[in-house]
Amino acid sequence: MDWHFLLFLLATVTFTSVCSQFNPLSLEELSSNMGIQVFNKIAKSRPHENVVISPHGIASVLGMLQLGADGKTKKQLTTVMRYGVNRVSKVLKKINKAIVSKKNKDVVTVANGVFVKNGFKMEEPFVTKNKDVFQCEVRNMSFENPASACDSINLWVKNETRGMIDNLISRDLLSNPLTRLVLVNAIYFKGLWKLCFQPENTKKRGFVASDGKSYLVPMLAQLSLFRCGSTSTPNGLWYNFIELPYHGESINMLIALPTESATPLSAIIPHISTKTIDSWMSLMVPKRVQVVLPKFTASVQTDLKEPLKVLGITEMFDPSKANFAKITRSEKLHVSHIFQKAKIEVSEDGTKASAATTAILIARSSPPWFIVDKPFLFIIRHNPTGAILFIGQINKP
Repeated sequence: MDWHFLLFLLATVTFTSVCSQFNPLSLEELSSNMGIQVFNKIAKSRPHENVVISPHGIASVLGMLQLGADGKTKKQLTTVMRYGVNRVSKVLKKINKAIVSKKNKDVVTVANGVFVKNGFKMEEPFVTKNKDVFQCEVRNMSFENPASACDSINLWVKNETRGMIDNLISRDLLSNPLTRLVLVNAIYFKGLWKLCFQPENTKKRGFVASDGKSYLVPMLAQLSLFRCGSTSTPNGLWYNFIELPYHGESINMLIALPTESATPLSAIIPHISTKTIDSWMSLMVPKRVQVVLPKFTASVQTDLKEPLKVLGITEMFDPSKANFAKITRSEKLHVSHIFQKAKIEVSEDGTKASAATTAILIARSSPPWFIVDKPFLFIIRHNPTGAILFIGQINKP
């Protein structure tokens, strides 16, 4: 069973003529928490849609921008992120390396790129620090030819994501003659389940979507030992959660859904934070359960400008107030676009090769069921650092 998670974050920065000590877990929890807050804002505005974002990806792009910001613009970024990138750069570098480490066994690729207009002069510390902390590639580009520049950026993304996404940005995004920089963060994840779902167990079952209608969708099923548990929100709404580990065991998927069918997923989501997720890890106990989970595909593009403004990051979008003096002193820059593109595919690829190593154990007594047949929340977590690579709500598979 293969899960492909692709995330693309794009910030286009343009200018106009008005021209302490942290350990990896606590630091990554700060940046993941900010991403979860962004997710909460988006999920609230789209209660019946599929939403997928990468908290780690958002933190990466904002971290790259923070290195170029000064004055109030920098203060807003630092306040919302709750850390200064320069102060914790060594720990951030370690985290970024740990996430893409081959020790994970599952494939995680993170690619950061800054594409710069030919002749645009950047401050050297901004370039070198981004390369050092975020392994960020800096490339010059001819924005005078938007079609060619667009094709070059899209080709870079396609290569970095192994051909899974090919048209990230459109030409009209680069047609603004004031565009000077494009920042891109791409995350690609491909994991095999530690306990594979057998294709012959996949059957069509009813899934009650957020619109109240029931749809027949292919559901994966297996009986195995999984860590799971249940808890309630502060106002007493109960929900269940389960951990599905990938075969490298440093990354897992957590799934949560309301216990009662009358409780909407939107009532649970505001309660989610890294602290909540940490509490799940201690509450879960291993149980032999029959898991039934829908196959699903979601391709989502999300504009991050409004949710970031709600959190307090406003200055960088304002042409008259934005201060990116540490990127360049020759022109006044502001951020014109920041959006994320995420694609998730769940397919049968990869189950064949590992099918022989997995046997379904038949319990002597009837085991409990964990049936995901209504809107649910999923989280992909890198356990050694606590990084939330992806978070999403699936209202209709």
